[in-house]
Amino acid sequence: MIEFSLNGKIAKANDGDTILDVAKREGVDIPHLCFKEGLACAGNCRACVVEIEGERTLAPSCCRQVQPGMVVHSNNERAEKAQRMVLELLSANMPEQAHRPDSELDHYSRAVGLQGSRFERREQPASDTSHPAITVNMDACIQCTRCVRACREEQGNAVIGLAWRGDHAQIVFDMSDPLAESTCVACGECVQACPTGALMSTSWVKAGVPQQTHAVDSLCPFCGVGCQVTYHVKEDRIVRVEGRDGPANDSRLCVKGRYGFDYVHHPERLTQPLVRREDAPKQAHRDWTAQSAMAQFRPATWDEVLEKIGQQFKGILAKHGNQSLAGFGSAKCSNEEAYLFQKLVRTGFGNHHVDHCTRLCHASSVAALLEGLGSGAVSNPVKDAMKAEVIVVIGANPTVNHPVGATWMKNAVADGAKLIVMDPRQSDLTRIATHHIQFKPDTDVALLNAMLNVIVSENLVDHAFVARRTEGYDAFIKNLTPFTPEAMAPVCGIDADTIRQIARMYATSKASIIFWGMGVSQHIHGTDNARCLIALALLTGQIGRPGTGLHPLRGQNNVQGASDAGLIPMMFPDYQKVSDAKAKAFFEEYWNCELSDKPGLTVVEIMKAIEDKQIRGMYIMGENPAMSDPDAEHARESLASLDFLLVQDIFMTETAALADIVLPASAFAEKTGSFTNTDRTVQMARAALPLPGDARQDLWIIQQVAKAIGLNWKAQTVAEVFDEMRMCMPEIRGITWERLEREDAVTYPCTFEGDTGHPVVFTETFPTPSGKGKLVPASLVHADELPDEDYPIVLMTGRQLEHWHTGSMTRRSAVLDALEPVPVVQMHPEDLNKLGVKAGDVVEMASRRGAIQAYARQDAAVQPGTVFMAFCYAEGAINKLTNPALDPFGKIPELKFCAVRISASKAEALLNP
Repeated sequence: MIEFSLNGKIAKANDGDTILDVAKREGVDIPHLCFKEGLACAGNCRACVVEIEGERTLAPSCCRQVQPGMVVHSNNERAEKAQRMVLELLSANMPEQAHRPDSELDHYSRAVGLQGSRFERREQPASDTSHPAITVNMDACIQCTRCVRACREEQGNAVIGLAWRGDHAQIVFDMSDPLAESTCVACGECVQACPTGALMSTSWVKAGVPQQTHAVDSLCPFCGVGCQVTYHVKEDRIVRVEGRDGPANDSRLCVKGRYGFDYVHHPERLTQPLVRREDAPKQAHRDWTAQSAMAQFRPATWDEVLEKIGQQFKGILAKHGNQSLAGFGSAKCSNEEAYLFQKLVRTGFGNHHVDHCTRLCHASSVAALLEGLGSGAVSNPVKDAMKAEVIVVIGANPTVNHPVGATWMKNAVADGAKLIVMDPRQSDLTRIATHHIQFKPDTDVALLNAMLNVIVSENLVDHAFVARRTEGYDAFIKNLTPFTPEAMAPVCGIDADTIRQIARMYATSKASIIFWGMGVSQHIHGTDNARCLIALALLTGQIGRPGTGLHPLRGQNNVQGASDAGLIPMMFPDYQKVSDAKAKAFFEEYWNCELSDKPGLTVVEIMKAIEDKQIRGMYIMGENPAMSDPDAEHARESLASLDFLLVQDIFMTETAALADIVLPASAFAEKTGSFTNTDRTVQMARAALPLPGDARQDLWIIQQVAKAIGLNWKAQTVAEVFDEMRMCMPEIRGITWERLEREDAVTYPCTFEGDTGHPVVFTETFPTPSGKGKLVPASLVHADELPDEDYPIVLMTGRQLEHWHTGSMTRRSAVLDALEPVPVVQMHPEDLNKLGVKAGDVVEMASRRGAIQAYARQDAAVQPGTVFMAFCYAEGAINKLTNPALDPFGKIPELKFCAVRISASKAEALLNP
């Protein structure tokens, strides 16, 4: 510790602390405007100057480090006079009415007794209101450059700069473009960094910039990163959202997290139970809109619908047996809701036909991880990219699907890490990548096995690690013999020398980490793809240490937690197999019931079972399979043919439109519960809003449905359900509800109370019977459906930055829908020219299963002969085209590859439902 004098008192500092760091800790309030925690010091506003005895000039306290014996004055006449002068000069050009009531400049001006400025106000530029999310008020800009540094250093986007010199200096976007015409991705980091209101959220401006708001700490409801947020609420409406200093985001957010909150206030929210009218038969093929779907239902009371639900489910069970009902839960719901839902299906329906969207995301990844490592969880948090020398991103587009997670990768590259992006498409990360490996779609195994061949043939194997911690080595390397880089180069489209370079780079670094997404998992060979990635880590010893490991990026906000809680057909909570006699006996005693030992059907298998009249009734909570399932027309036909369909949701979704009864549920901001992010961190979400109308909490609804079919559960409150859940899940047993309320976030495994949790796992052993990781060979398997003369183009699907999943929430957000309002198919310029269409034209795309229309968007990021489209648009429901063929191990459909044809459409525009 270093001792020095601060305003006449002895203060202690750590080596490297600045004067301002210590002042903040000591409660000494020194004005500061250009300084912000987490950003590099600029020292350009000079509001924080202090006097250091023995020095002729005043020093900026934000960037002056403490020295032993230093005597510092921040509150003597000389320092205060300088601080006051700086604040008065900065205030000179401010508008008479501050743009935001919490302006830091106004705060410090009041603190030093300033009332206005004696200096003449210069003419200021007009506000830029071109962007739907952010309003630019340059009349309030003090050129502190916090926005510049936030955009560059934190988000890694480099959109904002300081242009020109001297008196003409000005903050600009790109080449001094209007914000809406710039490359801004609307993350809002600049807004959160701005101290004066020069940059503000438009939603806050439209709300009248309320002086007083009620702050509620919670989580972002989008994607698996699990960003912590603070909701600012006025009169039961969210008016703005700020990032909180959570373990996954360090206060950062993306466009969805910051501006996608207003869906909860949308006029289409369901606010009362609905029963299908007797004169409104289900129609799977009709043109769908939320308004037309609502007309098929009549309002009802909760007593009426719960009585009908009990009668219908019990009647189907009595008539068709305990294999006749199934349930789809949701990765958007809390751990407690997921736990109760799977418990209802298993104990009330009498089977294991329960699944959720993980079957469309990472089921193949989990199958390979359980097989190879004994655990389906990630080994290291996303932030460990900052500790890696080499980062591999394959089959993922983090800047779109996990934007805040991507910032850590960008930051790591800025700090010197090497980035290898392996993907058939270009992404935003490719501009900073050391290597972009743009291999041919469907050739993952060829490329990865070639890399493994190099590692073995060039003796880059960590033999000590392999001998101590793996099994199956001899059979594995024998399988690699034909996969030389020269043999695989024409298959995957990457030259042999490049394959060798990236294999060496990954194997020889001190710490290499692999991130992957659904570009790896959503294939019929998805499990084989993941097996190869696991083998890369095991052969080279790149696992079990900070900065190494395997991380399948989770798509929805609680995919990890819902799977942990048992919302999958072959596993009880905590991945205990339903076929395991010991696990079955435990849960029979724990739940006081008899259970089947036969694994249930998966999402796609249930749709087929409905067609075969094996499944007669369903309970769907928060899922939208009519949009998310492959071959969506078949899924809709199956759902429409059910004897009884119960849907629980917040909007009249495409799936709810096919229901017999629809129950109005709670939106994310209206519930309290725990959620588990992609890092295995269990976090607390808190209700910020009351429920609208006669809507009810999802937890309460599940409990009432359980009661209606004859179940008698003890746990009622969310805390009681969490406690029941953790006591049957060893990995989270040490996390109490009280601890979660107090700490907000705990990473599992956390097996006993007081356990700190373990962000990095597999450090000594793997949770397999032998304690060793298993090397599993993978062979070349081609996609189920290859292009031909009739369908010559490869279709890949996924998400886009501004929308999430099936769009039921984000397309009801004003800002997000304004940014991306219509369905677009991304096509290479060569393909557009071949078709004789131009960007913005409507095209028709057809597969062997259906056809849709969308607007053509020119995009050189896709390879010629391939197209990409997001699946969030009801008016261009791309999953009508996709292939339901399944990976034999993970039972995941091949959403990332199917054959289509594209032609010019006669339509000039598409209707938005």
